Amino acid sequence: MLKQRLQQKLVQKLSPQQIQMIKLLEIPTMQLEQRIKKELEENPLLEESEGNEGEVNADEEEQTEDKDPDRDEFTLEDYLDMDESDIPSYRLSSQNYSPDDKREDIPFSVGVTFHEFLQDQLGLRVLDERKQFLAQFIIGNIDEDGYLRRKLDAIADDIAFNQNIKTDEFELLEILRVIQDFDPAGVGARDLQECLLLQIDRKDLEIPGIKLARQILKQHFDEFTRKHFEKIITRMGLEDEEFKDAMDEILHLNPKPGSSFSDPLNKETQHIVPDFILEFKDGDLQLGLNSKNVPELRLSRSYRELIENQSGNKPKSIQQKELVTFVKQKLDSARWFIDAIKQRQNTLMRTMEAIIHFQREYFIEGDEGKLRPMILKDIAERTQLDISTISRVANSKYIQTHFGIFPLKYFFSEGLQTDTGEEVSSREIKKILQETLESENKRQPITDEELADILQHKGYHIARRTVAKYREQLGIPVARLRKEMN
Repeated sequence: MLKQRLQQKLVQKLSPQQIQMIKLLEIPTMQLEQRIKKELEENPLLEESEGNEGEVNADEEEQTEDKDPDRDEFTLEDYLDMDESDIPSYRLSSQNYSPDDKREDIPFSVGVTFHEFLQDQLGLRVLDERKQFLAQFIIGNIDEDGYLRRKLDAIADDIAFNQNIKTDEFELLEILRVIQDFDPAGVGARDLQECLLLQIDRKDLEIPGIKLARQILKQHFDEFTRKHFEKIITRMGLEDEEFKDAMDEILHLNPKPGSSFSDPLNKETQHIVPDFILEFKDGDLQLGLNSKNVPELRLSRSYRELIENQSGNKPKSIQQKELVTFVKQKLDSARWFIDAIKQRQNTLMRTMEAIIHFQREYFIEGDEGKLRPMILKDIAERTQLDISTISRVANSKYIQTHFGIFPLKYFFSEGLQTDTGEEVSSREIKKILQETLESENKRQPITDEELADILQHKGYHIARRTVAKYREQLGIPVARLRKEMN
């Protein structure tokens, strides 16, 4: 029997501006530079500040009218003097360039980048204009390893906000399946299991070893990743030789299909650009943002004045009204973007300053033993920011210190207590585990239970399951897999 009922739900939805702010906060310095360049291309009311010129933002007036002579300029009078038929359609879109315009933002390359390789394959598929566009957007979200690590519904939100095109995860999944058929095999996977299955599915599944390999990846992936091979053999009723053939097939698959793409001129993933620079001078720590290649932004004074001059004049036609509205929208967008960049920088500095204050001894001496246990909540409380915000700042960000460059995630670790009540970092425990296992007898490797006992004798009361977790985080297999016969 069907019943109808009313139900109230409290749902918190982010505004498009909040979504954009979150994305700006997540990206590292290198990507921020690219993001700003993209905004400069798309918004004629936004330009770079030069030298010590006065900057115009939402609250300030510009002091000079200097312009970059290389920018593609147009004025409000140009619009108002045009007949409707004279106005190119691209001027009324959010992408302010014609398909015939020459784009100068692509560096010279004699080779083909990974993403260009995917775009070339897309051009060979018979898809309508909408699907072609959506496929290009998905490809743009595939990382250098070949994975699509963003959720399809999040990508749908981006498309709706940035391009004003409504789609959903079901339509995007259909298009993703097309991309997953591209080379290299495994591209466009959303996790490791899907990546390996995409590759194995291209092989001859009539061959027993390949068929078993697929079955292992499909039905026993958790056991496979944990290297519980005996469980797999028992549950599938396999002979040792059958299991070996299947494993040989799996081990020949590529867990990072994008990294196998040879592009000697595209080495961005091998270079780290620190987001923060920390110097130790005269006994004091001095923190700064690395904004060397990030341009300062301002509003274009000439466009601003044109809008102000037109504000008292009634548009002569509907077309003129639409044009004025369009330029005003660009002005609001430019103001918001400048403020969003400033808010991003402020949030980054607040977070990093709190981390440095919390780990002051470590940043002065560079001694790993000085790292205090610290979790996201500790920094969130000190900055009065949300834990999710701290997590976004810590992700993919690096700091340059006088003793090396480190990811921000390196400074976060759990806390444990010794039998004397002293609080220590889980990193210190991992260091002890690493040193202990490096010196073990490989013919009789130390079990997790024995490791827990060793730590107990050293004054660290840690459960066996916690020891196993730390061992796995160090990338060290279980004792039975470390055993050497000779």
